[in-house]
Amino acid sequence: MSSKRYNAYRIMWVLVFFDLPTETKRERKVAGQFRKKLIDDGFTMFQFSIYLRHCPSRENAKVHTKRVKMSLPKHGKVCILEITDKQFGNMELFHGIKEVDLPQPTQQLQLF
Repeated sequence: MSSKRYNAYRIMWVLVFFDLPTETKRERKVAGQFRKKLIDDGFTMFQFSIYLRHCPSRENAKVHTKRVKMSLPKHGKVCILEITDKQFGNMELFHGIKEVDLPQPTQQLQLF
């Protein structure tokens, strides 16, 4: 039994980017089915049309990439990207903060 070293260059992330048509009821159903298949395969929503999945090895990433390819819808655009954990760790994330008014402070009660 061989033990493989799992490090930041061996662990992979599979990202699926997609832009599917949703103008008709049928197109919305197909897009929903595609999203459901991603979720059933262990993908998590990163943004509205970007799903990602952590994979312990390149071989495992290839398996999930193949599953996505088997469920591609006829119309729309889908991109599959495999990156290492090291590359994923170098990603910079920014969350915008909507400016809101601060609530008025409430009256403080004192107990003796």
